[in-house]
Amino acid sequence: MGAGRFAPSPSGPLHLGNLRTAILAWLFARSTQRDFLLRIEDLDRVRSGAEAAQLAELESLGLEFDGPLLRQSERLPIYFDAVEQLKKQDLLFPCFCSRKDIAEAASAPHAAPGAYPGTCRDLSPAEREAKAKERPAALRLRAEVTEFSIHDQLAGDYTGVVDDFVLVRNDGAPAYNLAVVVDDALSGIDQVVRADDLLSSAPRQGYLATLLGHDVPEYAHVPLALNAKGQRLAKRDGAVTLEEITEHGVHPADVVAILLESLGLPSTSLQAALEAFDPVSLPREPWIVEPENIVQQLMPRASRNR
Repeated sequence: MGAGRFAPSPSGPLHLGNLRTAILAWLFARSTQRDFLLRIEDLDRVRSGAEAAQLAELESLGLEFDGPLLRQSERLPIYFDAVEQLKKQDLLFPCFCSRKDIAEAASAPHAAPGAYPGTCRDLSPAEREAKAKERPAALRLRAEVTEFSIHDQLAGDYTGVVDDFVLVRNDGAPAYNLAVVVDDALSGIDQVVRADDLLSSAPRQGYLATLLGHDVPEYAHVPLALNAKGQRLAKRDGAVTLEEITEHGVHPADVVAILLESLGLPSTSLQAALEAFDPVSLPREPWIVEPENIVQQLMPRASRNR
């Protein structure tokens, strides 16, 4: 069997939603006898000390990983090998558009929602040369389809837009969609469990995998943890990270219990949750987090465990 993975960006501490997704990824992998890998997605937004803090948080939850820790920043050559492979197939083109250019074009009548409008797709060599004097180019995929379908264990069959998306940014760095596809394929990852706000990116990534000669992984996009206003968790919401919660004297095992309870699973241990795990029974709606209530719930446990 292949492998599953958890792949955080080292931009700060992991909040309850991240930790819940990590536990779910572990449960999906272990319940299907897969290895479980950890990858640090550090091509962007790196905060000093965040990686070490995240590793400590995951360890304190009792999550165990197989194989070596992978860092995207140490894998640049494999991304550019994939770029060369696509260039040989004439599947890349330089794009000189700014975000503002794309936003304005995308708001024009008849533009496909969220799709790149193809502005630079068919520029002549002379036009490309002229534009290259004004700003550096990103490299976009010359997509040969407009949509692609994937299967998700929770969402079912899902068809989404595929446009000419960026594979190399105009600063020369590999883009997210390229890096994750190459990493997953070359690491033997055939199960991708992540938050459902990334579901819309799966068709692009699945399509790119096929162009590079890789199998499309099995997907499971799990519900987000949101604040009371229905927004993604953030610092302004209060004690939403493991560090903040444990400052109240709460043990990480009690945080694990709350996360498992939110999934309708036995909260006594990860192993007990694994034995009862069935993806069909997972909640399909977001988990609404009210930090003050969670801390109040956990404090009696913390007192008992002293």
